[in-house]
Amino acid sequence: MSDSLHELWLRGIAFNPAAPCDVLIRLVDPAAGEAGLLICEGRDLPDAVIDAALHHPARGVRRALAGNRHIDPARLAPLATDPSGIVRGRLAGGPHPRPRWVRPLPGDILVTLLTARDGGEDGILTENEIAQELDFSRQIPLSFYRSMAGHDHPKLRERAAWRWQSLTAAQRRALLHDPDPAVQKAAQKSSWELDPEGVESALPSIGSLSKSHVLGTCALSPALVEQCFADGTVHPLTWNRHTPADAIARLTRHPEAKVRAMVAARPDLRADQVAELREDPDEGVRIRARLHPFPRTWAEYWAILRVIGHGPDCTCPITELDTEPSPDWFAACAASEERVLRRVAASWPGLPAEVVETLAQDEDEEVRIRLACHHPLAPPHLLLDVFVTRPVHRPHLLTLPALPRTGLAHLIGHPDPEVRALAAADPALTEAPLEDSDESVCRAAAANPSLTPEALEALLANSRTAEGAAANPSLPVPRMHALLDHCLTNTATPPPAEHRKTTPT
Repeated sequence: MSDSLHELWLRGIAFNPAAPCDVLIRLVDPAAGEAGLLICEGRDLPDAVIDAALHHPARGVRRALAGNRHIDPARLAPLATDPSGIVRGRLAGGPHPRPRWVRPLPGDILVTLLTARDGGEDGILTENEIAQELDFSRQIPLSFYRSMAGHDHPKLRERAAWRWQSLTAAQRRALLHDPDPAVQKAAQKSSWELDPEGVESALPSIGSLSKSHVLGTCALSPALVEQCFADGTVHPLTWNRHTPADAIARLTRHPEAKVRAMVAARPDLRADQVAELREDPDEGVRIRARLHPFPRTWAEYWAILRVIGHGPDCTCPITELDTEPSPDWFAACAASEERVLRRVAASWPGLPAEVVETLAQDEDEEVRIRLACHHPLAPPHLLLDVFVTRPVHRPHLLTLPALPRTGLAHLIGHPDPEVRALAAADPALTEAPLEDSDESVCRAAAANPSLTPEALEALLANSRTAEGAAANPSLPVPRMHALLDHCLTNTATPPPAEHRKTTPT
């Protein structure tokens, strides 16, 4: 067999679900090249292989393991104190490309990364740079953020002060009187956010990219509000909970429909303002105004705002809400005649099974798509339907265990090769489509576990099917070792069985 097939065999064995520990550990060898990094980063691994990678002398191997999204994050705890800052930084940054839903890191790992005194022996990253990676990784659950204000470690209480408006009044008072000077200083430095005059004086020194955030979240003085109307920067005021009532009244009659639409779903509108906006000449404004009285709280407002207007191909990150509305509120949204509110309900993973069943048959396609992508109880047939009809959601749906992997024979002739590739791996197929015009379909067909070891031999010798055949769980373990012997030590590969079959059965 040609040496040009080596890389394909190595990649295939790396993702073979039947490859035992001794095979996978052999792949974590410098001679295996990229394959060793692929198994550390791209698949679930047995404990013995994880241990081998955790203590591997090559930094690149440990770094690849740090970005693995398939392994229980608790198993990666040793990497939080890895000698290399590059490894720590990768653990803090999470997997790349970042999936829509990121599994949070356990609290002990978060504490270790956020309270480190150095960035590692290699000196490439600082501890602050590693902490910044963690801040943007979506690996910190909201429960951890809420616990920081009362944490024993002063460095975490200091970080809690940076999220001033997410704290309770009691927590803010405690941090302002914290026994640690650094925590006190951080609290005093953040307290301006809820002081209208402090915001007004601080704004000129804030960079242009952050001004919108300040105007949309902080307490505003009358002078600053007037300045926003004068220079046309009122958009952030529409979602700022601190915007004064007189400014809200002006925003409801703003000449820009976009501004009126943004303010129309605020939970603090008066009944007469809602009534007026429901008669607005712009349809988008009327739609948002019709959502009342559902956004009665700011938590409900944000639950609506992160759904409305996104469209069926939205691939925004799937994250927690800072404050979650009640289950009863989501249930009411699910029963609403307003499709926007049913979309909001479908985006909440806590819906009970009977409501999920109802929304899975909703007449609105976006409701069904959101349910498929967000809810763990979404029916398999719905996941498959969205996979077939909405290509943009396929990477996320492929991570969901409920996506059907059998009963797909009817999709073998589908015009989209990604759909045919999913079907080609169905072990119930009577014949795998090994001659498909698309290589990804051939590769998936060659990995179909219905193929016999004898049939795999011919496929291992073909560049279109070699990787899939090496990934096939029907490939005998001795054959895996023989292929590794040939690739890693350049010894001759034992010839296949003399009386092998050359076509799949």
